[in-house]
Amino acid sequence: MPPKADNPSPMLVFDRALHARRRARAAARFADHDFLVRRVAEEFADRLAAVNRDFPLALDLGSHGTAFQDMNLAPGKIGRVVSTDLAPAMLAKGRGLRVAADEERLPFRDRSFDLVASLLSLHWVNDLPGALVQIRRALVPDGLFLGALFGGETLTELRQSLGEAEIELDGGLSPRISPFADLRDMGALMQRAGFALPVVDTDRVTVRYDNALKLMAELRGMGETNALIERRRTPLRRATLLRAADIYREKFGLADGRVPATFEIVTVTGWAPHESQQKPLRPGSATSRLADALGTSENPAGEKTPPRDRGIS
Repeated sequence: MPPKADNPSPMLVFDRALHARRRARAAARFADHDFLVRRVAEEFADRLAAVNRDFPLALDLGSHGTAFQDMNLAPGKIGRVVSTDLAPAMLAKGRGLRVAADEERLPFRDRSFDLVASLLSLHWVNDLPGALVQIRRALVPDGLFLGALFGGETLTELRQSLGEAEIELDGGLSPRISPFADLRDMGALMQRAGFALPVVDTDRVTVRYDNALKLMAELRGMGETNALIERRRTPLRRATLLRAADIYREKFGLADGRVPATFEIVTVTGWAPHESQQKPLRPGSATSRLADALGTSENPAGEKTPPRDRGIS
């Protein structure tokens, strides 16, 4: 039985069944649109190469074909890999042990994996805090989690252009682009989920397209199109779509006639707690004074430091 998440009633933002169908539709030609996943896999390979240990059993959570398994690592660095995906059709593009599973309900026992890696899938999870807790529980003590998901600045140009076009031509605004977590959110969520030594950083990638319509086709090929529950059920009108493309070019167009698209990739790293890990010092436990290290005098609390003249040259 899957472990229970801390939040039993998450707010539903995404239609997970629709997202699964979108991923299944994209599976056949996903290799033509997987450049961001491959970029993340290269980054993960660099990080894992710097860790002085091996990982006998790893979980590829939210698999994108073989991107994770194709990482250029020393032999034996990663042993067996279990791949999961919401869409069985996407799993069919992989190899090895594969399990159709939802990131929101992991079907694994606690302390099963030495490494859990997720390459650009967790931004579609409704209960991200609960999913992170399940990931931490699935790790053996001192097991490593590496995750990458789209951050808050992703597709900001498309978001603005679609919004302006809908307001101008349709008299209202409907949600078209997913809400994404930012750097600060992810740091807090990693701590809340119980990870030790969490690290969060971001990589902003700018991709250039001939026009906004080509960008939208790419998103479809990635399986990253709108699956918001509150989305407008009627298709976007052609006139609105073309107006959005015009606004996109007017506001963001480049000198060569193409348009940029921002993808912000937030990467999180954390360890399942273990007694061998470094721990922060207790307040008041320091054995030397900061003033001594800086070569300055120390004033008791409450005393003001005498003013000094400032030389200006």
